[in-house]
Order: sequence, then C-alpha cells, then structure tokens
Amino acid sequence: MARLRRYHWRRSPAQFLDAFGLDNYISARFAAPPTFPADRAIPLMSHLSVSGRRLLRWIPVLTLGCLVFLAACASEQYPQTTLLPRADTARDQDHLFRLTLWYAVGVFVLVEGALLIAIWKFRSRPNAPEPVQTHGNTTLEIVWTIIPAFILAMIAVPTVRTIFKTAAKPMGADVLQVEVIGHQWWWEFRYPQLGITTASQLMIPVGRTVNLEMTTVDVLHAFWLPQFAGKRDVFPNRYNNLWFKAEVTGSFPAQCVEFCGIQHGRMAYRIVSVDGPAFDAWAANFNTPPKDFVADSTANPLVKQGQGLFAAKACSGCHSMYPALPLIGPNLHHVGSRQYVAAGTLQNTDENLAKWIQHPQAWKKGVLMPDLGLTDEEVHALVAYLRANQ
Repeated sequence: MARLRRYHWRRSPAQFLDAFGLDNYISARFAAPPTFPADRAIPLMSHLSVSGRRLLRWIPVLTLGCLVFLAACASEQYPQTTLLPRADTARDQDHLFRLTLWYAVGVFVLVEGALLIAIWKFRSRPNAPEPVQTHGNTTLEIVWTIIPAFILAMIAVPTVRTIFKTAAKPMGADVLQVEVIGHQWWWEFRYPQLGITTASQLMIPVGRTVNLEMTTVDVLHAFWLPQFAGKRDVFPNRYNNLWFKAEVTGSFPAQCVEFCGIQHGRMAYRIVSVDGPAFDAWAANFNTPPKDFVADSTANPLVKQGQGLFAAKACSGCHSMYPALPLIGPNLHHVGSRQYVAAGTLQNTDENLAKWIQHPQAWKKGVLMPDLGLTDEEVHALVAYLRANQ
C-alpha cells in the first residue's frame, strides 16, 4: 500500500501504469480477437450442427418431464389454492385470471416469436454488407401502440364488470347475513337472522347466497376465503362486505392474510359448507340453550365437576356457553363438535383441548387467555364438560 501511494502521488498516470505492468495487461485485454483460417470455419460449423442435433433429441424428454412436473402441481393437492373455485364469486375471479393469463401467453408467443425470427433472419453472415440504417417507422409505431391499447381494453372491460359485480351488496330475504369480527388472533361469526354467535368455524349452506359484513375490534386483518370469494381487508370502525354462493359441500381451511401480530400465522378458521336441510338442523340445534349437567342426576360426575370449574375458574367471564351472547373470548356453545380449537391451530381432540386449556401461551404466545395454573384433574374435568357441549 505504501508503494501504491508513492506511485499514485509522485508519478504521472502513464508512469503509474507502467510501474505495475498494467499497460501490458490492457493492451492484451483489448487487442483484436484472433482470426481463424477459412478452411477451419466449416469443421467448426459442422461440429455445432452435430451438437444442435443431439440437443434436439432431448427436447421430447424435457417436454415430457415438464408435463409430469406440472401434473404434480395439481390444484387438488393444495387446500388453500385459488385455482379450484368452489363458489360463484371465486369462479368469476378465476375466469378473469385465466382470461388475462391467456392474453399474456399470446403476447409472449408473438413477441418472442418475432424476436427469434428477427435474430435468425437478420443474423450476421460472412462478407455480408452493412445493413441499411433507418431511424423510426411511423406505421410500425402506430401499430404497436394500437395493439397493446386494444389488449388492455379487452382486459379492462371484464375486470371492471367483475369488480362491480362482486362489490355489490346482495339483498333479499333468502340472503344469509353473517357478521365477521376479527380479533387477535381468531375470527368471530354472528348470524343476526338466526341469533347465533360462534367462532373459528363458518357454517354455510350450499346453493344459498351468503353476505359477509366484516370489521375488527383491534388491528387491521384480511379475511380470505381461498376457494370461495378471494379476500377483503378488515378495518376497525368500518364494514366491508363480501358475498358468495357455495357450490359444494365440505370443510375448507382459510386464513387471515394481513400481518396482525406475532400469532398472525395461527389466525385460521374453517369454512364448513353443508346442504340446506343440514344447515337448518345445525341452526336449530345450536339455538338450544346449554344443558345444566349439575341439575341432571344422570350426568357424568366428571362433566358436573367441569361445569363447576368453568364458573369457579373465571372461564365464564370471557367465554359464553349461550348461542347469542358474545363476550371477550370465543363463544364456546357446542364447542365439543367443532373441528379445530385455538383458531384452527389444533384439531379438536381431548388431548389437544387439554393442552390448550392448561398451557395456552405455549401454543399461541401473546393470546389474552392466561395460564390458570390448573391441575391435571381439573383440566380433564373441563375437557369432559366442553366435549359434552355438542
């Protein structure tokens, strides 16, 4: 470094380069490329042609491999895929996506095809004269301005139509109204027409329009129904609506898709779609008041103990066992028949329910539910009581 500084400050640039031999390197680096005799050009081109023919033999194999790879990515294998619509709104969105995709594929094929043809047709050849130099082409510029504008118009028309269609609020007595309320970190569902409040499991009837009125009590969330109706941002003190009509029965996972805190990834829920009679039966059964097991002489003693603990351990201060009473925590009426607990984090088994009751912070750190210091016996009694509420 001392030598470098000495030459840098005391000598001219030419002397500086010559001192390190860099002038020789630059001369060799930027010298004209070596030329080959004319008799060597033909064997070289022949060698490239043989390599090209060998590469062509692998094209069918590579194509087949790509098809197998794409077949392995079937949408049925991904439960939260948007490429398998299960409702009318999702089908409209999927149609718009595929239309735009095919337009993009057509543009890609035409542009890249023209590029490859131009590269091949106007490639440099030995002893070829210099091409004619031109500047601009008015006709060509008009054409490639009109064509993209036409393509954008073909995409904009169905896009605007779909936006207005999905943004309109459905009306009518047959529309099922559901209020969706976001919490950190779980979803609450209220059915004002039915007098039902539940959590983490959205029950819907197939073939009937469902309108969701969504808001949140704390931070911003995003309500996502992957195979039914896309997503909507959910804001405090504001209602956004989203509607759809389910086409199939089943249980489908869904998720909050807006970062809302440290347990955002565990803010899930289930969409359970059933036929009309099954939904009516569920609503009628859900509207029955909770059973008083303490007053029932035939009830399991462990269930009776659990009911007493539910009141004594302050569980009832946050969780309601009545169908239409919302409190701070999720409504637990008929919690024993739900598929998941802890907002889709754990399957609703006795073992997982016991883990969640005893150590909720170990499964979802930061939730409002505290560790109550319950003994194993008390946990088993609470699990029995909650399981009996179906």
